[in-house]
Amino acid sequence: PVLDTEDAWVSVEGPVSIVELALEQKRIHYPLVEHQFVLCTILYAIMRFSLKSVKPLSLFDSKGKNAFFKDLTSIQLLPSGDMDPNVLSIRQQFLVKVVSAAVQTLCSSEKAKEVSEEELFPFEKGKNWPTLAVDLAQYLQISEDVVKRHHVCELYSYGMDHLGEE
Repeated sequence: PVLDTEDAWVSVEGPVSIVELALEQKRIHYPLVEHQFVLCTILYAIMRFSLKSVKPLSLFDSKGKNAFFKDLTSIQLLPSGDMDPNVLSIRQQFLVKVVSAAVQTLCSSEKAKEVSEEELFPFEKGKNWPTLAVDLAQYLQISEDVVKRHHVCELYSYGMDHLGEE
């Protein structure tokens, strides 16, 4: 991009401006950043719901694992459409656990009205974990319908029929 500067600023001496430094930076490889975001979301879900026995890196194949340790400006080989059925099964189990934990948390917060979930986790106001799990399903190559059906089944099993019907 072309930056127009006023004549008064041309003769100024000193450190390089932050705009010039930003323009000199290499461009990032967006799919790699998106891949990192998926890992961060997975780690946050594991922490938020205290999911036991989940190994986050087991949700990725060898190409996906290698991509985590590369520079964001490098163009890496990311997982393709063909995935190992075992990895897909582990991913599906993880998403089902997240949905189950989210519904269980919702039910327990409704039963214990003295402390709302928003007071415990104010930065999560408006966060819908089942919807986030459906979004993750797209990135993890899992059928969204499986996650949605499990969410509805969980709502019915916890007696939240009105939400399950929606």
